[in-house]
This record gives sequence, structure tokens and C-alpha cells, in this order.
Amino acid sequence: MAIETLAALESACQGKDLYEVIQSDDCMERGVSPEESFEQMRELYTAIRRAASRYNPTLRSASGMVGGDGEKMRAYVAAGKTICGEYVGQVIAQALQMGENNACMKCIVAAPTAGSCGVLPAVLLPYQQREKLEDDRMAQAMYIAGAVGQVVAAKASIAGAAGGCQAEIGTASAMAAAALCYLGGGDAQAVCHAAAMALKSLMGLVCDPIAGLVEVPCVKRNAGGAMIAMCAAEMALAGIRSAVPPDEVILAMRDVGDKMDVSLRETGLGGVAGTPFGTKIAEQMNIEL
Repeated sequence: MAIETLAALESACQGKDLYEVIQSDDCMERGVSPEESFEQMRELYTAIRRAASRYNPTLRSASGMVGGDGEKMRAYVAAGKTICGEYVGQVIAQALQMGENNACMKCIVAAPTAGSCGVLPAVLLPYQQREKLEDDRMAQAMYIAGAVGQVVAAKASIAGAAGGCQAEIGTASAMAAAALCYLGGGDAQAVCHAAAMALKSLMGLVCDPIAGLVEVPCVKRNAGGAMIAMCAAEMALAGIRSAVPPDEVILAMRDVGDKMDVSLRETGLGGVAGTPFGTKIAEQMNIEL
């Protein structure tokens, strides 16, 4: 998409539905019809639902560290023991399950990356079920998520190797917050500020995968990113705004990523990857970092 800033996105939506503005931009850039654009977006959402339906709790990742936690969370929710309630529990379970799908080499939709693939599904799938929304409505929300991700990718980064996990889980949380805010009736301003508040809440998050694998702490961070997305969307819908303009938040995130030590950018050397446990796993798998 050619939309380069959240401010431009906000100003382009005067009197128009936000998703239609983004869709029009997509059609212009790629030379496709609105129908083709929408069908492709709907298929992406269908792929997310398909991936969620194929979760297998018996699978374990290459290291054995990841697998089955999504099912544990689902069972915990079903038992009615949750502190935060059934809906929040479902969001957490979905985030874990999709993250485990990725770690166990199942098909997923990178949103915006494989390591952060659980955030957007965790926010959207339970909401669709609760509100009984059609897939077409969810596809509209996907446009909003995609636009936010595109702006972050253009102005900063969505790669952990370049900007730390703030660029992956942080961006995914911003995308999910924006999409959820849109579904909740938020206007363009609310949507952009929801994204900014989510991104600020995860700024500085390092990328420290144990043994260089997208397993630990990646999977559980998807659940945390989903929770922050929901919080940011709720604040934006309540009329709360980011004191720092959304585009400036993105640039600040880029600056933080640039200053981050290389050991904290997907090298598997720092953070939890550098703990005795993390080092032991890397040695057991005969992985040189």
C-alpha cells in the first residue's frame, strides 16, 4: 500500500469508511479490482481460521519446549476457573495455540511475522464468535490491521533481527488494537491512537529466542501482545488518546531498535536466551550462536 503515515490515513478518511480508503489504495498500487482485493483479504482471514482449527495439542516443537499449553489454557477456561473471565481466557488460549502452530511447523499466517502470528487471531477470532460477525466484516478489519503493519514496516521495522521483539510482537499488537478498535466502532483517529498506545506499551521489548528458535519466549509473548491490544483498543474507544502522535511513536520505536545491542536482536545470545537454561538448550540441540 502507498499509505506511508498514520496521519495520512486519518486525514484520508473524511466521510469515508476506513477500510474502503485502504482498499482503494491497495487497488491502485497493485492494479487490482476492489472485488479482487477483498477476495484476497477474505482468503487471508479464512486461512487464519483454518490454521486455528488445525491446532494439535499433542505436537511438540523441535526443542520440546513448546506444545500443549494452548490446550491447557483452553481446559482451564472450560473449567470456569479464570481470574479475568471466559472471554479473556479464550483470547489467551488462541494466542498460545497459534504460536504453538508456528513453533511446531504448522501452516500459519504471518501477521506481520511468523513469530507474532498469534496476536491478531487471538484478538479477532474470539471477538467474531462472541459478536456473531460475518467473515466479510472481519476481512474489513484485516485491511485496518494491514495498513498499520505497512506503515510500521515502512517507517521502522517488523523484523526482530532489526528492531527487537518490539518490531514483531509490538507491531502485531498495534495491528490487532487498530483492527479491534475499528470493529468496536472507532473512527480513524481512535484506530490510529489505539495502535500507538499498543506500540508504546511494548517499546523496548528485546528479541531473545532460546537457541535462536521461534519458541521461547516467543509463543507466550503472543498472549501478552493480545492483552495489550485489547487494552489499547478499549482506551481508544473510551476517548483516550496517545499524548505522543502515532507516527512519532513509530519513529521512536525505530530509534530504540537501532540502539538495541545486537545480542538482543534475534541472535539468541542475550536476554532469556543467555541464561544457563537457554545456553543448555542450545548445547543440547548442537546449535552454535
